[in-house]
Amino acid sequence: MKISVIIPLYNKSATIKETLQSVLAQTYTDFEVIIINDGSIDNSLKIVNSFQDNRIKIISQENKGVSVARNHGIKIASNNLIAFIDADDIWFENHLEELYKLYVNFPNCGMYCSRYKTKINHRKTVSSVFNGINANFRGIVANYFYSNKPSRITFTSALLIPKVILENYNSFNENILTGEDIELWTKIGIENKVALNDKVTCIYNFNTPESLSKNNSNYIQVMDFKQFKGAEITNPDLKSFLDVYRYFFAIKNKSIGNIQFANSLYKEIDSENLNTLNKFIFNLPSRMIKKMLQFKVFIKQFGIEFSTYN
Repeated sequence: MKISVIIPLYNKSATIKETLQSVLAQTYTDFEVIIINDGSIDNSLKIVNSFQDNRIKIISQENKGVSVARNHGIKIASNNLIAFIDADDIWFENHLEELYKLYVNFPNCGMYCSRYKTKINHRKTVSSVFNGINANFRGIVANYFYSNKPSRITFTSALLIPKVILENYNSFNENILTGEDIELWTKIGIENKVALNDKVTCIYNFNTPESLSKNNSNYIQVMDFKQFKGAEITNPDLKSFLDVYRYFFAIKNKSIGNIQFANSLYKEIDSENLNTLNKFIFNLPSRMIKKMLQFKVFIKQFGIEFSTYN
């Protein structure tokens, strides 16, 4: 059983070498690597072309965004298991091996996930934490949406997913600029079982510039939350999970002056899923919210992080 590894690449000359080296160093070796160069204008393409490994396929396209890049990779993937990694994240050498074991041990799941650490800056790394799941748990998650916070179980660079599952849900939404991964994993999580490993096998490099998926500034084209209305009625944990992102996108929109759209998202949040601090922050003037978010980015470089949603 082979795996197709898909790497969307846009202006990652500072990190792609280390990322690709971590992929090629896997103890599980039966895989192909599909790199979709999404119109990079730095030395990223030159760097990946310097690797001499017949498992690597490099496809270049005009800059169309991370969803188009990933979907292109899915379409040309030769294998029925897909793993993604962003061009600034790192896999430990046992990453694919552990995910493949999870797939063998728990067949018929929609997604297979490893634990991961998030690199906040060059001095601080934090481990993923999931509600109601202890460090030794390995198996099918009993309540995916309840446990899918405060950290996300389905972090894109730390999962393995059958190609048929991606195709059944039309892969990533190419019409939105941010939250495309959250939307897809939510669709799959509503109808499929999710398996989680007990091993930490990945590092998410949060604080990197020029990312296809981490630093979009246009927060208007987000997923349509209305598509989940029916499922939320019968699943309060799904509602609570999605309300976190309604609030996140509402705050971001208000900070850049998209008041009407921000208010429409905020009104959809159940009051019981908002605390006093959430309400206070949202009701601040847009310019103050913008300053607060800028300050949050500034202090993160010193290893200090806070959330606007707790």
